[in-house]
Amino acid sequence: MSETSRGAGVALGAHGLHVRFGTARAVDGVELEIGSGEIVALVGESGCGKTTLARSLLGLVRPAEGSVMHGDHPLSYARGALKEFRRHVQLVLQDPTGSLNPRHTVYEAVAEGLRIHGISGDEETRVSEALAKAGLRPPERFFLRYPHELSGGQRQRVVIAGALVLEPDVLVADEPVSSLDASVRGEILALLLKLRAELGLSVLVVTHDLGLAWNIADRVAVMYLGRIVETGPTAEVLLAPRHPYTKALLSVVPEINKLEPVVLVGETPDPSRIPAGCRFRPRCPAYAAVLPKEVAARCETEPPAVLPADRGHHAACHLTEA
Repeated sequence: MSETSRGAGVALGAHGLHVRFGTARAVDGVELEIGSGEIVALVGESGCGKTTLARSLLGLVRPAEGSVMHGDHPLSYARGALKEFRRHVQLVLQDPTGSLNPRHTVYEAVAEGLRIHGISGDEETRVSEALAKAGLRPPERFFLRYPHELSGGQRQRVVIAGALVLEPDVLVADEPVSSLDASVRGEILALLLKLRAELGLSVLVVTHDLGLAWNIADRVAVMYLGRIVETGPTAEVLLAPRHPYTKALLSVVPEINKLEPVVLVGETPDPSRIPAGCRFRPRCPAYAAVLPKEVAARCETEPPAVLPADRGHHAACHLTEA
């Protein structure tokens, strides 16, 4: 698929999305779009809100404010509409062992979605085609095997086949290779790239690994404490980062960017007590350094603007604007 055809339309998007758990603002005004045939990496530390955002985009968590868009249509939370939506937007979890019922054969695992959604037709052919697309060939060889009889990489391919059998247009992959051996990770990433090229799939990859983003994503969205703090084309964000948080994350990935190591002080703040002004300020190395007084004052009192969902390179940082 050419670069010009990718992102021609929006496959899945969040607009003004807020998710709260009591006083905790887990997702705090997010604008994000995944274009048709595009792979977007959502990156950040544990606890930054990226999994909650992904679950919201899947319709598994209902936002307090804002909307989820599937193509041109806002997501409806009526039971029938949600069921139809989830046929088109499929989740791939990080732990294939936990995702598969140990008592079900591979055939049953892949066919389960067809049965849940009441999809008629030649079930065996659909299961075979899904397994083949996921790289398990010949598919019939795997029909009667159980998860414990497969390698980790094969189990992840079964999980992917279970998503593909429903012919979705979007995959949301939550840390899809974090539980796999290094030798297998590249194979699964290559598979996702192949599926995008052959099927036109859009993919949101949720990860803490900027190296993974570098290898697979068209665009990167960096999340911190419930908000996207930097977004843009992968090469621009990872080779010329603008936000101090992105720079800190990249400083420990020397194969991407030759930055001096940055040690962030403290843990990710509590989302129920978001700091005034810039939410990254208490851990920000740039703020801790000598800043012009007018910039420091903005960092202390004025939250940076919510980033737009377009495909430009943006950072939510007063220092970048100065």
